[in-house]
Amino acid sequence: MNNPANPARILAYDHIGIRVSDGPRAMAFYQALGFTESARFSAHEANEMLSPDGVRINLIFNGARRPAAHNVLLDAPVKLPGITHPAFIVDDLAALQAWLEAEGITITEGPHPIGPRRVALFIRDPDGNVLEFNQLTAEPRP
Repeated sequence: MNNPANPARILAYDHIGIRVSDGPRAMAFYQALGFTESARFSAHEANEMLSPDGVRINLIFNGARRPAAHNVLLDAPVKLPGITHPAFIVDDLAALQAWLEAEGITITEGPHPIGPRRVALFIRDPDGNVLEFNQLTAEPRP
């Protein structure tokens, strides 16, 4: 590409859209994580949900149900291009881990360090969408 760089600054990350197959089930799951619905976009089969600290997601309610919550981006042998997961920062990963275990939500990976700046754990929502939760650590000094 020989095009000049984008002249508009990218200022912030706004939200991620998460396609789900069962709206009420997904709403209950994400509400348990701490999100509340702040807007509904019926014409687009979607909503907007916010965490108490202003982290925004959209649930998209037109997903087809797949057997055993099969995730086509992560569970198939051929790795297709696409966004595999959102990653959220939390203030207390150990507290989240204890809560997930008490709620019977399976931790599919971690907690473990990923690089020098975070410890992460992964879960899946009822549709098999992967969610990553990170607690940031102090970065090592050079």
